[in-house]
Amino acid sequence: MDITTDTQKPAPSPVPQPPASTAKRTARGASRPGDRIFVGLSRGSGILVLVIMAAIAAFLSYRAWLAISEDEANFFTSFEWNPTGSPPEFGIAVLAYGTIVSSVIAMAIAVPVSVGIALFITHYAPRKLGGLIGYVIDLLAAVPSIVYGLWGALVLVPHLNGLYGWLDAYLGWTGIFEWNGGAGRSLLTVGILLAIMILPIITNVSREVFRQVPRMHEEAALALGATRWEVIRMSVIPFGRSGVISASMLGLGRALGETMAVAMVLSPTFDISASLLDPGGGTFAQNIASKFNEATQMGRDALIASGLVLFVITLLVNGGARMIIARRKEYSGANA
Repeated sequence: MDITTDTQKPAPSPVPQPPASTAKRTARGASRPGDRIFVGLSRGSGILVLVIMAAIAAFLSYRAWLAISEDEANFFTSFEWNPTGSPPEFGIAVLAYGTIVSSVIAMAIAVPVSVGIALFITHYAPRKLGGLIGYVIDLLAAVPSIVYGLWGALVLVPHLNGLYGWLDAYLGWTGIFEWNGGAGRSLLTVGILLAIMILPIITNVSREVFRQVPRMHEEAALALGATRWEVIRMSVIPFGRSGVISASMLGLGRALGETMAVAMVLSPTFDISASLLDPGGGTFAQNIASKFNEATQMGRDALIASGLVLFVITLLVNGGARMIIARRKEYSGANA
């Protein structure tokens, strides 16, 4: 008996096509009035942001040019700040040094502590304890800058003498932590205060990022015999790395531009000291806040010129962060 085997495969079912009205609407864009209004508002908002940024840059550049064209000193390397002199002489060397050093100190302290708190809340602490800690962190974010400044001047500065003495005794030989006595109104104190101020920002954003880690990633690592720390190291931190970088840049932005708290803690001097414990120094925001009211027209233009430098530094920092995130986009939640 002959058995005939049919080797032909059944024809695939036709793919359903969208209705003609849907295709036409997709081709020509949103057709409903609400959609058109939403698209217009969204596009207008994006363009408005660019226009505002361009206007700020143009204003700062014009006023900075007026000041720098009259400056008899080197604007980038001079330690002098006397825009009302005859001739005017001013520079940003001390301000740039103080801003960068205090911000680096703040980031070095705040980022590890913030990431540790975020990991503890999301992966170690019981639910009630984690909620309580998160609530306290949220309260820290709501404290005004002037309150931080008062606390720093009245509480933090007097109680840092013990830490300064210990650093001088064991690390003073480096020159960076050499202390000659006196009040602790130095860049290190400013960095510690800024670290406390930016800690809630970095913690809250990192906490939300770590909560978005896919549960099956952690369960897969546990099924392979990983410990709790190995799960965090292999699954949680790689997934949330881009978010932590973004959170750090948000905190750094506040540290770079903080004004009143720094002005109340720091003893401003236009001098650069090798030791972080010596009183003195200055930052862009603190210098603008303390000198703007009494400044003449030339003095205000000089302060605006220093503000332009801070504006450029902030843009460069954010641009660098975006490049880092783009290079590590394989770890982002969108690609998980």
